[in-house]
Amino acid sequence: MLRTARLGVGIIGAGRVGPVIGAALAGAGHALTGITAGSDRDRVEAVLPGVPVLAADEILRRSELVVIAVPTEQLEGLVGGLAEVGAWQPGQLVVHTDAAFGTGVLAPAAARGAIPLAIHPAIAFTGTSMDLRQLTNAFAAVTAPGPVLPIAQALAVELGCEPIVVAEEDRAAYAEAIATATAFSRSIVGQAAGLLARAGIPEPGLYLSSLVHSTVDHALAEAGGATGEVPPVDQ
Repeated sequence: MLRTARLGVGIIGAGRVGPVIGAALAGAGHALTGITAGSDRDRVEAVLPGVPVLAADEILRRSELVVIAVPTEQLEGLVGGLAEVGAWQPGQLVVHTDAAFGTGVLAPAAARGAIPLAIHPAIAFTGTSMDLRQLTNAFAAVTAPGPVLPIAQALAVELGCEPIVVAEEDRAAYAEAIATATAFSRSIVGQAAGLLARAGIPEPGLYLSSLVHSTVDHALAEAGGATGEVPPVDQ
């Protein structure tokens, strides 16, 4: 199994994803240097108790690995802004978790010597410790320059995921697939639950649970048969 050395890890982004990624890496033996402020400090504290809240540039100064988990529309500006103030360090690992981008969005950091990596765990994050269990049954899309691809794969393994390499030019199609599966699933379940509620069925979400899970399992099995078997998760 690929492994990385013990690293000082800083998290930029205190939404649903960043704290969970931090907790998973801490569980793999890395040391957390800090996390940026978020609107729900109680939730973050529940996942990462005692981790210092720091400004983004201070996190870069203290960390060997920086994880960026911010909304898609903020990622490019954040990376570029930190480059403009000279915050990125040569040899520093920088990982973003956005499905929509490969490593191109990290070019301003790479131009200053940072090592760009893209890792997207394919789960629906809740921002709670429950996500740590989800990660152990998940795949993660990894994109990185060839010489450092093993580092991205090792970090995905340390999150608990099975790494799957996605080429830079394929990230847009990958992101579309993820968005389609997520939005369609939520929409259809929501519509069905609404119809059941109008039909007088109590707790429609609970009523649908077994049906939806078994239907999705069958659909996934059929998808695997159509395109080649999905490899098992090796834990």
